[in-house]
Amino acid sequence: MQLAGLGYSEEQIELLDVAASFCRDKSPIDRVRKLIDSDLGYDADIWAEMAALGWTAIAIAEAHGGVGLTLAEVVPVVEQMGRHLMASPLVSSTLAAQALIVGGTEAQMSEWLPRLAEGAIGTLALSEAHGDWDLQNIMATAKHEGDVVYLSGQKLFVAWAPSADIVIASVMLDGKPALVLLTAQDVAGRLRREAIIDETKRSFALSLDGLAVSRAALFDIGRTSSTLAHIEKAANLLQSAEMCGGSQSVIDYTIRYLQTRKQFGKLIGEYQALKHPTVDAYVEYEKARSHLYSAANSFSDQGVGEIAVRMAKAAADATYSFAADRAIQFHGGFGFTHDCDAGLHRRAAIFHASQFGDAAWQRAKLAPLLLG
Repeated sequence: MQLAGLGYSEEQIELLDVAASFCRDKSPIDRVRKLIDSDLGYDADIWAEMAALGWTAIAIAEAHGGVGLTLAEVVPVVEQMGRHLMASPLVSSTLAAQALIVGGTEAQMSEWLPRLAEGAIGTLALSEAHGDWDLQNIMATAKHEGDVVYLSGQKLFVAWAPSADIVIASVMLDGKPALVLLTAQDVAGRLRREAIIDETKRSFALSLDGLAVSRAALFDIGRTSSTLAHIEKAANLLQSAEMCGGSQSVIDYTIRYLQTRKQFGKLIGEYQALKHPTVDAYVEYEKARSHLYSAANSFSDQGVGEIAVRMAKAAADATYSFAADRAIQFHGGFGFTHDCDAGLHRRAAIFHASQFGDAAWQRAKLAPLLLG
């Protein structure tokens, strides 16, 4: 087994430079906190700017109105979004596009990929109350009668659902997993806001009970398993990027505090009990980022890509959690208040770990891949 190199492509470097300045300027921490209290949860004007920059089209083929690059080029953008806690539907829309690319019908791809490339919003409805990260463990059901498909069940953690133009939901059809494309009209009145630990995001429960859609809404049944596997891998890659960016941010935040806060007449950054864990956090961050770009550059390689992505998610989860936890502790009593930015990162780390598998889950999946 040989993983991809750790270097950047020319496209990744260019996107990283643009994303770093854009996210810094458009998502200062005061803006992040203001959006927490808003209904939408993100800035629609900034989303339009992101679409104009072509970020929504990066991993969509030119034949469908996209830029024609890959998820490897989405990674530096999402990394900078995580660094600045930038709220937007970019990840959910990118994952919806990936689902269409791998498992959608020709008609679905022709209709929706150009629209997603231009800035339409997509999202996924895959999670359920059992909390299993196995995407093929599905309780929601579908049955077809002629050209009509009747759905039932509940889906959870549907990101940015009220803003979504399409929602791709998983169901069991004739005893087998299936994916169905729902429009904003289909899900209207069926959403319930969820209270989640990461307040910079928006998540909703979706009721499918009594919903009837056309048979044309079904994805290619024969490719459902491969589509779900691809979604899981893509989601973990982009989450790793967001977590690496967040790790860098919270480490920088901690260092600034250690360099300014005095106790007993000394800067607290001079004390080894604070200095050494901060160095440990930075070393782990560099290791996690190396895993991230190795995973990005080997994503499409059969077998190797899955190993690299699971390594990246496991490393990013552990790193972000540790760095944010130390930041809270080092800030003392203030660290446990809502005004401390380290708390926003700690909650983000917890939420990311709850989606598509935490570090322990990834390691359990890695064992047979590495040792089998």
